[in-house]
Amino acid sequence: KGIVIKEGDYNWDSDNWIQRDWRDIIVYEMHVRDMTEHQSSGVKERGTYRGLIENGKTGGINYVKNLGVNTIELLPAQEFANIEIPFKDSLRGKFNTWNPYERNHWGYMTAAFFAPESYFSENVREIEFNKWSGADTKAVTDFKDMVKAFHKENIAVMMDVVYNHLSEYEFGNLKEIDHEYYFRTNPDGSYCEVSGCGNDLKTERPMMRRLIVESILYWMKEYHVDGFRFDLGKLLDWETIETIIYEAKKINPDVVFVCEPWGGGYDPQGFSLRGWGAWNDQIRNGIKGENPNNGLGWIFGSWYGNNSPQRIKSYVTGTLTKDSLGLFQKPEHAVNYLESHDGYTFGDFIRIGLGDVKPDEVIKDIDQNAKLTLTQLRLNKLGALFLFTSRGITMIHSGQEFARSKVLPLTNQNDPHRGMIDHNTYDKDNEVNYINYNHAKMNQDLWDYYKGLIELRKEFQSFRRAEYDEVKFITVHDNDFALGYEVKHEDENFVVLFNAHPLKEVVCELPKGKWEVLVNSDKAGIKAIETVSGIITIPTSSGFVLKKK
Repeated sequence: KGIVIKEGDYNWDSDNWIQRDWRDIIVYEMHVRDMTEHQSSGVKERGTYRGLIENGKTGGINYVKNLGVNTIELLPAQEFANIEIPFKDSLRGKFNTWNPYERNHWGYMTAAFFAPESYFSENVREIEFNKWSGADTKAVTDFKDMVKAFHKENIAVMMDVVYNHLSEYEFGNLKEIDHEYYFRTNPDGSYCEVSGCGNDLKTERPMMRRLIVESILYWMKEYHVDGFRFDLGKLLDWETIETIIYEAKKINPDVVFVCEPWGGGYDPQGFSLRGWGAWNDQIRNGIKGENPNNGLGWIFGSWYGNNSPQRIKSYVTGTLTKDSLGLFQKPEHAVNYLESHDGYTFGDFIRIGLGDVKPDEVIKDIDQNAKLTLTQLRLNKLGALFLFTSRGITMIHSGQEFARSKVLPLTNQNDPHRGMIDHNTYDKDNEVNYINYNHAKMNQDLWDYYKGLIELRKEFQSFRRAEYDEVKFITVHDNDFALGYEVKHEDENFVVLFNAHPLKEVVCELPKGKWEVLVNSDKAGIKAIETVSGIITIPTSSGFVLKKK
């Protein structure tokens, strides 16, 4: 079923898109429901678009504004299939052995490309399998109210969109219209599933391409959305990718397009050549590692994969193609991140990587597990410092700023991993995903550090707009895990120092003059902590930002 509604009758007042240079973007990846569903949010209409913008509450828009980020990126908020096949049951030849929660909580099973998710409207609190919801169209107004409220705070709104596959469980979708036209199929007629989701869309078909492009333009014009993150971007054909950005820029020249540069291959360079940004998995894997069991990265004093001191330097300047193994034509095409919705949270990666928690350990005290040890705190700060002083778009995931831990509740008896740390929470509409603001207060030290780093990055252009040749690396002897550089951009002059060695301090000679310490292992911000000159000692697992006085 569908509803046709009148367009253009919403009162936007003077609202328009946020015009922002890509180099200045600081993304906060978040889920609409998760940001306010926990009771600690203090929100009345929890888990909804409107709850997200309730003023003066602990959670939601007030929290985002206080942290200081300038862009939110919503996990899928187009109408999606919330409910999976009943556990240990079947539908359309699929037997559910994998999802005891029977949910697609994150939303990566799109059902309608032109409609906002009705479950996030306050009038839809319960959902049932294959039952109509959102008939009152309240979600349309609620979504627009949400965008308008964030825009008033000068915070841009991006959407995570899924155009590489479709929900398998909706009746009356493109499969019923013409599955051979709209979907990629194998020689035997079965659906291709490179996406891992059972039915890859054939984006190279002219009418499928038109559907995608018109959907993007609709969200821009009707909902004032400022940008888009494409799931599994490499599953879309290049002509569609090129058409999307060409048509969208006619409407808003500053519209943001980023993607996962994998799916049907791996090609960040291809997206960069076409003016798209892409998630920078090199900086993610190089700085923290690929997995916390046997693939630890630089912050642990370890090299993973092809990582090296030279690669670390490349991340600082934007992971550019002019460097060996670089990915991007321009720094602003690199979406630098250490945590996303996928995988372990950065905090949990560190907890497991240090051996403080085992992956299969049942956590008996969730609050005690969430509270950071001194070593955990230092590694979280070190990773954050590197991230916020590197050139490119900066992205953090909700809760990263307080080292959020995702521990499965003990309530679902069908889940053999209950009580353990989870690295794939796509299917859980429960407290493992909801932001617990009590834990943010518990780790206030780290939260303040993130806030200070965001303030630093926004205040000084050197960390966003310095050219490649304006960054000069400083030689640090006898420690491959130490790194230093001086950056001069316009009238700014900074020295940034890191020491990722877990056991060895580093002594470094500063360039001549007096230097104000803005960031050390304890604090971060734009106010001087102290003034130093000459020789400086960098403690283990820590870093400095110094500004020429």
